[in-house]
Amino acid sequence: MKKVAMLQSNYIPWKGVFDLINRVDVFVFYDDVQYTKKDWRSRNKIPTKNGELWLTVPVKTKGKFNQLICEAEIDAASDWQAKHKRTLTLNYSKAPFFSDYSGLLDDFYTEHQWTNLSEMNRYMTEKLARRLGIATEFINGAELNCPGGKDGEKVINICEKLGCDWFINGPSSKDFMDQSKFDAAGIELHYMDYAYPKYNQHIYPFDHYVSIFDLLFNEGPNAPHYIWGWKEVPNTEVDVLL
Repeated sequence: MKKVAMLQSNYIPWKGVFDLINRVDVFVFYDDVQYTKKDWRSRNKIPTKNGELWLTVPVKTKGKFNQLICEAEIDAASDWQAKHKRTLTLNYSKAPFFSDYSGLLDDFYTEHQWTNLSEMNRYMTEKLARRLGIATEFINGAELNCPGGKDGEKVINICEKLGCDWFINGPSSKDFMDQSKFDAAGIELHYMDYAYPKYNQHIYPFDHYVSIFDLLFNEGPNAPHYIWGWKEVPNTEVDVLL
């Protein structure tokens, strides 16, 4: 079976996104849908000694109420790239594996000047996935030109265009996916079941819902173990997440 997953692009995503990507042959950035403010598209968080800290990418939204994610423009009025790099460096410079992955910060925040949110998110996600050892093929959904529809019809159209017959999505999508339509199209429909063990975060209480940078800087090459590798270890204690 050819397996596929689709998701709106996220800014420096949490580990669950990479778990999803690692499970499939093809991952589609589902960005030709409406952009939503104050969402994972343009922000993510890191744990600090003073509590959680949100890193937010400024996006132009005035008068653009119906813009798609792939159309969202980054507001370059503030030097947010330097600020995010500085914040991540100050927070993680003493982490065990910071030096092993600090080159990603140079790549993301110094070597590029971003103007399009979707383009930036896709680039960062692919780079991070490769560092985690993920070989999945990435596709920009906007380039497929598949029509929309209700109850997962757009997803089905994309699956058929890519020749995929196995689709997995996040658990929150159950409310708007019509199982019967997937059955009629001959596509197996699955949902993620997020469950992960804690790692050496140095922050209390432990927070699973943070950027993948936290796991990389703290666990380095062992990071995949805390995303999918733990399943190979019997009786591993994990937290089941919604």
